[in-house]
Amino acid sequence: MSNESPVFLAKVECPICKTINEFETIKVGSFMEGGRDTDFCPKDIKWKYPRYQSYNPLVYFTAVCTNCFYTREFNSNFKEWKNDNTFRSYRLKTIKEKHLEQLAQADSVLKAMGESINIADYPNESAIVKLHLAIIDELFNERKSNLDLGRFYLRIGWLFRDFDKAENPNQQFVKGMLLELEKSLAGFKGSVATTTEELSKYSRHLNAHFETEELTADVKALMAPYTEKFSQELSGVQASLQTYQLAVDTLTILSNDYQTNTSNGSNGSSVGAGFGNSNSFVSFLIDLKRSNTNVVTDEKEALSKSVHYYKEAFASGKEITPGNQQIQASYLIAELSRRVGDHDSARGYFNSTIKYGQDFIYKNRNDRSRIALARKILELAIEQGKDNMAVIKRNS
Repeated sequence: MSNESPVFLAKVECPICKTINEFETIKVGSFMEGGRDTDFCPKDIKWKYPRYQSYNPLVYFTAVCTNCFYTREFNSNFKEWKNDNTFRSYRLKTIKEKHLEQLAQADSVLKAMGESINIADYPNESAIVKLHLAIIDELFNERKSNLDLGRFYLRIGWLFRDFDKAENPNQQFVKGMLLELEKSLAGFKGSVATTTEELSKYSRHLNAHFETEELTADVKALMAPYTEKFSQELSGVQASLQTYQLAVDTLTILSNDYQTNTSNGSNGSSVGAGFGNSNSFVSFLIDLKRSNTNVVTDEKEALSKSVHYYKEAFASGKEITPGNQQIQASYLIAELSRRVGDHDSARGYFNSTIKYGQDFIYKNRNDRSRIALARKILELAIEQGKDNMAVIKRNS
């Protein structure tokens, strides 16, 4: 089995407690997407490493301190926080005070979430927990980023959506390892077949060599003593290779039996299964929501929160830049509103997105690269806007 991994480690000092953590980051090219949903949720993710097929890449989206559970999106801004004068001078003190105060409480949601993270047994549940922790720490900011909060809740919604189609993570992990094992055995068997063919070629070449008729008598006399010696050695190699091939056949039968028996198991979603000391992951979140209303327990709640913060960012006029980002944010507010059933609000934002998009494309019509994204979003807005209007008409 291959020991390769789709992740590598990066060391970052925690701004809160100064712990040096080694966070996992996904290597470029470790997985591929089979498209995007209408709210840009990646679909049909295919990992290069099959054993990770049960992992949503969002498992590695955030970084959580192993000591104090301080959490941020794991990007270059976090990696280089020591060089961020604004963060160190104006934000860190307040965040640190509020974070440590929350952590010290007996019924701390932050602590309960941090201690529940278990990537090995609950990879995607842990991803949701980590995003919640990032939200909690972002809300400690005196000038919170509504855009980041909207992005984080949106990703929680994506993760909840994936639960409905996910296999049991542990079973999927085993299947991935078995697939790697099968590929490795296939390569081994291929090398045996290649060796057998090369030996056959060599044997034919050697026989032709000693049977050459054009040679003189004195040369043939010099070659004669070696003919039998080569023949004996070849017979020994061929006998050993036959024994080797029988062993490989036995190994193949054993491997097939092993895979058949090991791959059996539950294929159901893990949402309803136990989570730590809770009856289920959802019940764990429901318990925490009683203490902190920022906790969400399903996709709809997550998307509703995302809409709220995207609207806040959109209205501020400071967090979202004109152009593609403005068009995308407007579209997301519309599409997420549609998904949570707020069709009237969705209609207004779909119309705004179409207007923004058309104006932007016209003004930048000579710059194809700049308007490529706007065109895609405009097409989505028109299509989803029609679906939204159809629902409004049915309900009127």
